[in-house]
Amino acid sequence: MSLFFAILFYVATAVFVAGLAYKIASFARTPAPLSIPTTPAPTTTGGVVLRMFREVVFFESLFKGNLWIWIFAAAFHFGLALVVVRHLRYFIEPVWFWVEFAQPFGMYAGFAMAGGLAGLWARRFLVDRVRYISTVSDHLMLALLLVIGTSGLGMKFLVHTDVVAVKTFFLGLMRFDIQPLPAHPGLYVHLLCVALLMIVFPFSKLLHAPGIFFSPSRNQADNPRETRHLAAWAAKMEAKN
Repeated sequence: MSLFFAILFYVATAVFVAGLAYKIASFARTPAPLSIPTTPAPTTTGGVVLRMFREVVFFESLFKGNLWIWIFAAAFHFGLALVVVRHLRYFIEPVWFWVEFAQPFGMYAGFAMAGGLAGLWARRFLVDRVRYISTVSDHLMLALLLVIGTSGLGMKFLVHTDVVAVKTFFLGLMRFDIQPLPAHPGLYVHLLCVALLMIVFPFSKLLHAPGIFFSPSRNQADNPRETRHLAAWAAKMEAKN
């Protein structure tokens, strides 16, 4: 199993990095022929940066649109961020001070993450218009994330595993030195789902994480009277003429 998971995570990491780089490059190359910022929108570059910050960190438009969905989404995303920070301890030695500081918060953030996911998933069953547009992949993504969260909580509070051996395994992977992985069914489920998430991430709706930075309705200033908006391909055609 140690060899299986070592190969699996090498493949998952390669797919994740290559797929994410390809998608981001594709987003960057996609022309934005129209100036279509969602109004009211800032009229300066600094205003756009501030707007993007509020959108990415605080989900401003979601807060204004639906408070209940914002609560579940914020609980999931903030919880996930703390959980990821807490898990950094498995990949670094010595552990950075701010990662140590986040350990107790990250431990209980798993409950916020799982609770937020449960609320977002319930919405896809209970709200008619959302249930109508939900696809199988939407449910599978939420189920996958929820299994990751609940299996992690289960190992922390119910059936413990050897976290020192887990850290040794992942530090070994980073040095291409495969170490034994603890024989623990819950750990196997957790790691299998994490690897699967890494593989499907660049090709799923979860790609909204980097995609929001390339959204013309968010990253454009509302200055059509002051500045003529011209896509790169249109500028080349105009220069030729």
